[in-house]
Amino acid sequence: MLIDTHCHLDFSQFDAERSRVIERAQAADVAYIVNVGADVAGSQESVRLSQQYQCVFAAVGIHPHYASAVTEADMRRIEALSQEKKIVAIGEVGLDYFGGNVQYRVDETNKRKQADLLRYFIGLAAERRLPLILHCRQAKEDMAQIIRGELKAPVRAVMHCFSQDKEFLDLCLDKGMYVSFTANITYKKADGLRALVAYAPLERILLETDAPFLAPQEHRGRRNEPAYVVHVAREIARIKNIDMEKVAEITTRGACKMFGLEKRN
Repeated sequence: MLIDTHCHLDFSQFDAERSRVIERAQAADVAYIVNVGADVAGSQESVRLSQQYQCVFAAVGIHPHYASAVTEADMRRIEALSQEKKIVAIGEVGLDYFGGNVQYRVDETNKRKQADLLRYFIGLAAERRLPLILHCRQAKEDMAQIIRGELKAPVRAVMHCFSQDKEFLDLCLDKGMYVSFTANITYKKADGLRALVAYAPLERILLETDAPFLAPQEHRGRRNEPAYVVHVAREIARIKNIDMEKVAEITTRGACKMFGLEKRN
């Protein structure tokens, strides 16, 4: 049994066959899918999907891309959504300083807004007693400062799509956090990521696809989907030289603990 702890089935790339995608995931022994909101509309759709499909659970939040446009009404709506029945996390939230996205400008004002929004979601997660799904892209130093200063160990959070360095990984592990890896660990030039997989304790690793993004090597250039989380599990097993069944067992146990899924089995 596997769990895809991070995907975006609400995105338009799945509109033509969303039900079939979920069926393929279940056929591939993916027992649960955590669908993660990236904005208010996506969070609302994430909740709707969790109500429609028994295997889908929802996370609600606002991606840092949208920090400059967030309104008080948006925040109140996320607060309301966070109380829905199948909400298992606040996310994805965090910091993103990548300048390649033309939809927003990363300057000092934007960085402050991202940090303020992240702190708000940290507070909401604590209030709701929910874990955090954290996003960090090219913002390692500022994220590390927030983790050190504002998150008391043991932190119930996962650093999703982990792509930083060993020092940052050690910080996450020291704080009691999980880290999740996607199918980009299968890419030919991903030796650095594979070294991090080898270093991280299996008990602190979660599996994810980040679908529709980051399809595994053999499907690269096409849409990713939750069924492909098996590629992540298989590659972790290869890197750590252990049975895939052990990877499935331990990462599933971790995901159930992280998101409280054991209470719903």
